Amino acid sequence: MAYDLEEQEKIDQLKAWWGSYGTAALTFLVVLLVLVAGWRGWQWYQGHQANQARGYFEALEDASRQTGDESVARINAAVTTLRSEFGATDYAVRGALVAAAALQARGDLAAAQSQLEWIARSGHPALVPVARLRLAGLFYDKKDYDAALAQLQDAPTAFAGLFADRRGDILFAQGKPTEARAAWQQAISALGVTSQLAPAIKLKLDALGS
Repeated sequence: MAYDLEEQEKIDQLKAWWGSYGTAALTFLVVLLVLVAGWRGWQWYQGHQANQARGYFEALEDASRQTGDESVARINAAVTTLRSEFGATDYAVRGALVAAAALQARGDLAAAQSQLEWIARSGHPALVPVARLRLAGLFYDKKDYDAALAQLQDAPTAFAGLFADRRGDILFAQGKPTEARAAWQQAISALGVTSQLAPAIKLKLDALGS
């Protein structure tokens, strides 16, 4: 097939470009396709992991609503699987929190403490403060006041009021009413006078007198 001069020039330019850059362009295209396939595979894997983790989380919630020794075994089995196989998912951290509450309600404080300590080390931005607050309450119930206070250091802004309120309870239990008063006043200041917890904290302050 004959080409005119302009068409032949374009073909020659294309051949020259392909001779210089064709291999690099083909390599780039292959790499791009591999990356896209890898990304889609990773998304599928993440979704698959989340679906499996959700199943164990739902089983854990179901077990926590049951009673008897069998429920404890199911709770421990579900949370162990969540932590060991799906530890990078939110379901693992949320599951550990559910398990801690259920185990504490059943009187297994050591197991509850273990779950809360794992959450506290997880780095989860929303649930680490919750775990620390519950650990403080657990240590408070055990009268391990120093350990309880240690959990309440460096309170996140959103939890400043709750941490201060619990700190006041612990300081009062230690026989330190002045420090307890300061902590409760800090709690009201952080929570605001319109908070639902403010009246209860005010009662504590009133009970201290002057």
